[in-house]
Amino acid sequence: MATAEVERRRGQLAALSIAAVVIIVGVPLWWRTTETYRAWLPVSQIKQLAKLQLQLSADVEVVFARGTVTPEQQKKVPLTQTQEEEHAVDGDLMKWFRRLFRRMKRACSFCVFMLCLQEIQSDESLHTLSESPCGSLVFYVIPELSLLLPKDTDVYIGQRRTALLRVSSQVGVGRTLEQLLAQLEPRIKQVLQVMSFSHTDVSAVLSDRVRFNPDSKEGIADSMRAFKSSPGYEITFSLLNPDPTSHQLHWDIEGAVQTYIQPLLTKLSPVANFSIDSQTLYYSVLGVKPRFDSSCDAYTLNADSLAHVINPVEARLGSNAASSNPVLNFLLYVPDAHHSPLKIQDHRKQEVPSNAFHSPRWGGIMVYNVNGFYEPEAELPVDISINMAEVMGVFLAQLRLLLGVQSSPPPPGFLVAPRGSSGLADWELDRLMWSRCVENIATATTTITSLAQLLDQISNIVINDNIAEQVSSAVNSLQLAVAELEAGNLKYALQLSKEAILASEKAFFDPSLLHLLYFPDDQKFAIYIPLFLPMCVPILLSLIKMASEARQKRREKLAKKD
Repeated sequence: MATAEVERRRGQLAALSIAAVVIIVGVPLWWRTTETYRAWLPVSQIKQLAKLQLQLSADVEVVFARGTVTPEQQKKVPLTQTQEEEHAVDGDLMKWFRRLFRRMKRACSFCVFMLCLQEIQSDESLHTLSESPCGSLVFYVIPELSLLLPKDTDVYIGQRRTALLRVSSQVGVGRTLEQLLAQLEPRIKQVLQVMSFSHTDVSAVLSDRVRFNPDSKEGIADSMRAFKSSPGYEITFSLLNPDPTSHQLHWDIEGAVQTYIQPLLTKLSPVANFSIDSQTLYYSVLGVKPRFDSSCDAYTLNADSLAHVINPVEARLGSNAASSNPVLNFLLYVPDAHHSPLKIQDHRKQEVPSNAFHSPRWGGIMVYNVNGFYEPEAELPVDISINMAEVMGVFLAQLRLLLGVQSSPPPPGFLVAPRGSSGLADWELDRLMWSRCVENIATATTTITSLAQLLDQISNIVINDNIAEQVSSAVNSLQLAVAELEAGNLKYALQLSKEAILASEKAFFDPSLLHLLYFPDDQKFAIYIPLFLPMCVPILLSLIKMASEARQKRREKLAKKD
């Protein structure tokens, strides 16, 4: 009996020891080694991004020339005057998009400067008088009788960030300073709509998120034409020669790019990086067979068939698999002798002067006719040198549209200076930078908030330290970009917004986020139950038996006392 009691006692101690080891050591160790690692994320700051109100600020310096104000009025001119405008992008959108772009602030600084009008000969002289930083503007107010502008011109917009405004005589000779400023205010707003950001620009860059009026088909087409913001773009120029036996084409694409395209891309370097390549494709024909029109004695492509031209040609263009940047395709098609001349017609059956068309967010195609080079006794193939000035003029205009450079006609009474050799005015660059900055902030904010919601809903996704660093970097860059944008520092705001979108997309598309995404709980039970159940059942039965024996002894003791 004593031996049996000792063995029973030893079994109880062994069961208790094993249970204690499992509970104290085994369970915490298993929990620690199998838990999903999730680094810390700035969740509170990400939630604040959902309530972000973006404030755009543009500084405008107004310079009064001699004869516009009297010496007494000079002393009363206010040093600063702030005007604020609030615009809602779409009242039915998500909360943060509804509130993001509601406030636009323009601070106008008025100063008196005795400007000698006879010295103003060009935009460069205006620019040297008052060099304005990126995102700011300088307006020079000149008298009505000034000979600087033609009689039918009230506003002259230069290549730089300057403009000339003519003061009208509607107020009269005895006008006060308040009347002069009240007269200038609507004209300044009108010039700002042309040279700086506007509500239309903000809505256009958010075209994927804003619901347009169904009746405004033109607005939808304009907003969908330009490529979305990207850190870089690939530009490809392709020469399509469908019949090398008829003509041998020569095009100086390298020299043409350096002369016509590279100045524009150099000026656009703050917005994105660009790479250019070219190719010549032989026996490449259009996917649509042109029809002969006897009225114009030429083959024609109508507007309805242009949509079917791109797909067959695109299959032969190839793509740069090593780059994820968008590709802008520019195709120069030289029709063969049997289908020449080939002319493009619009929806009204009218010939397109440029004989070219562009496809939104894809590129452009130009048809270059060479039927004039074929003589009755010409020996085939005919050597043809392409006029690159004519071709690049068309491609340059298409490139501006595809990159989002607005080219809306100026209001009546406005005179816009030629854009110069670069093909882009400074204020046009600023306007594009405003749009790109807003788009980058909106995209990065959407990416970060979507990632935070995904990680909150799926708890078994691993959050590594590098992902947490990218998220924190994106949030920090977003906050700094918003602050710089509010302060009017457009250059730094754009750079920070680009850093934010790069960091947010790098975190969102990190491959490690999918490591345990498709590992449901039932698979965990299927793995761990065969391991723990055979070990836990004997321990549980022993503990139950020990508890039963302890209760039985307690009852016996109580019975003896009674």
